[in-house]
Amino acid sequence: MTTLPHKREDRIYGGARRRLLRREVGFCVCALLLFLSLARAQEDPLNKVHVLPPAASSTPAGEPAGAEAAPESGKAALHIHPGSFIRMDVDMVLVPVTVTDPLNRMITGLEKEDFQIFENNGQQKISSFACEDAPVSIGIIFDLSGSMSTKLVRAREAVLRFIKTANPQDEFFMIGFNDRPELIENFTSSMEDIQARLATIHTGHRTALLDAIYYGIAKMSQAHYERKALVVVSDGGDNRSRYTEGEVRSKVREADVEIYSIGIFDPFAPTPEERTGPQLLDEISVTTGGRLFLVDDIDEMGDIAEKISTELRNQYVIGYKPRELSNDGKWRKVKVKVNPPQGLPPLTVYARTGYYAPLQ
Repeated sequence: MTTLPHKREDRIYGGARRRLLRREVGFCVCALLLFLSLARAQEDPLNKVHVLPPAASSTPAGEPAGAEAAPESGKAALHIHPGSFIRMDVDMVLVPVTVTDPLNRMITGLEKEDFQIFENNGQQKISSFACEDAPVSIGIIFDLSGSMSTKLVRAREAVLRFIKTANPQDEFFMIGFNDRPELIENFTSSMEDIQARLATIHTGHRTALLDAIYYGIAKMSQAHYERKALVVVSDGGDNRSRYTEGEVRSKVREADVEIYSIGIFDPFAPTPEERTGPQLLDEISVTTGGRLFLVDDIDEMGDIAEKISTELRNQYVIGYKPRELSNDGKWRKVKVKVNPPQGLPPLTVYARTGYYAPLQ
């Protein structure tokens, strides 16, 4: 009767061996999953994005309710380190340029020889030069805060006039914002679609301007054209956003998106946010090669919108291959100068202030 203890011992030690084996297998599986996760993270281009969204809420400000959020990924070559329309395959940087005279009138008819372009203070050889009406992907960022209630009719008319005078091939999307941004109309080339949606919008609440700009830039990852622009229509400074001014400025520097702003500001605004609104929009716009247009008379909004549309259709595009081709991912300053032909007054140049070099 000595076999019973041995069988019990086999069961005990056999069970222990099986438990140990399961632990070893489980450890190996976990290690393998961790390795694969790290490998995917290193390959994911989103890890190279310079701004991470705040984590204060379960619903990011750039993902409005009732609208599909714009994905952060897009064309990998443009999204990882998007310079001013930088083309990674041929190492060509393309810089859209607007030139105006002292009366703020756009100057056309300039030649390649009238321009100089510099990168990190080193002059570059201009490889290509064009002034053509190429289609643009355009996002309209429309202020629907309570203070816009008396200006809504004129603002609607200005947006429609802008679209009507644009290139017929241009595509548009529209984001409305008050307490948070919301996608009003997805990419479309139909003015009728946008007009129908504009007829349904209402004003109210506060102003999440920075969130709306951030969302608009993110939405551009779905654009079909290489040239991209945002047109911001607002009457006040930010008083509701979750994204900070620094985060939005960094996002703007990364993006290959020009920003034009139509500012309907009250010179006697009661709050600090409203008083600093013009400066904020001006600095953000100029960084991208766009600019801020201040509205003195609300009846002039349509003329300003048409002026922006005309500028986008008549920009110079200067291309160059950087003399230093190191793929270091660093910020490279870009400066464009114009030497006015004889007889012209001093001219002002609006162009992107730089781009991030690629990493590969």
